Amino acid sequence: MKFAFVFPGQGSQSVGMMAGYGDHEIIRQTFVEAADTLKEDYWRLAKDGHADDLAKTVITQPLMLTADIAVWRYYLSQNLPMPSLLAGHSLGEYAALVAGGALSFKDALHLTRFRAEQMQAAVPEGTGGMAAILGLEDSEVEAACAEAAQGDVLEAANFNSPGQVVIAGTKAAILRGIEAAKARGAKRAIALVMSVPSHCALMRGASEQLAQMLSSLSFQSPIIPVVHNCDMQMHQDPKAIRIALTQQLFMPVRWVGSLRLMADQGITGIAECGPGKVLAPLCKRIDERLTGSALNDLAAIDQWMATLQGSTL
Repeated sequence: MKFAFVFPGQGSQSVGMMAGYGDHEIIRQTFVEAADTLKEDYWRLAKDGHADDLAKTVITQPLMLTADIAVWRYYLSQNLPMPSLLAGHSLGEYAALVAGGALSFKDALHLTRFRAEQMQAAVPEGTGGMAAILGLEDSEVEAACAEAAQGDVLEAANFNSPGQVVIAGTKAAILRGIEAAKARGAKRAIALVMSVPSHCALMRGASEQLAQMLSSLSFQSPIIPVVHNCDMQMHQDPKAIRIALTQQLFMPVRWVGSLRLMADQGITGIAECGPGKVLAPLCKRIDERLTGSALNDLAAIDQWMATLQGSTL
């Protein structure tokens, strides 16, 4: 089986999110490294943090990066076969770049917190929003956004699976977009609990600040190719990686296209590396050639190990 790892991003956090991984030394050490780097007790937040705190983007982004890399490091410790490709959903792309060897974990921690700070500064809390639109074609969602914008920003932000698109923009436009989507026959259109409207034009100012930060850090060509959200390309040139991360902030996450590219490359198994179970169920909906597995606790990782050991790799 030729397989890929994908890393979840913001939205996969939850109270007690690391409980399924026990108190393994590698897991804890990763959280210690994050605490030493950013002077924040992310293990306490992962274990006992209040849901309201976990929803704050300046906490969520480095916390989810740490959780993703902790699970990745645990996987590495088991001496199992390496994935052929990597990707990460939005914020998860930073974890994919760390796993692929393009970026150090320490630099990624600084980047994700800086990214979160700039995103929050670009759009004050309460003035922007996001909503999930279910049961409409992509073109219908885009048409609903164009109709409901009325001079405000309202755009398709995440193409997560066929019939599941997230929109982002100003709060007033989001409310109009929800009604426009319902009028076009959406099965559901619901506002999401997000403190910033990611992947839309409201993030252009934040992307400019992020570009300056990215230029100050060292990137390498990834050892394992990473499929980027914004252009569905696998970049080897560090300059191209920086550009992709800058554009990712204000361009939509093209998750459907990214996974279909993986399937075209011969990938059949997708492992979601991190807490939660958001990305794995999307795999089969996106492409019949793909099977998704969520490594959301130690038992699931053991099951994945058994799958690999029973397959022809």
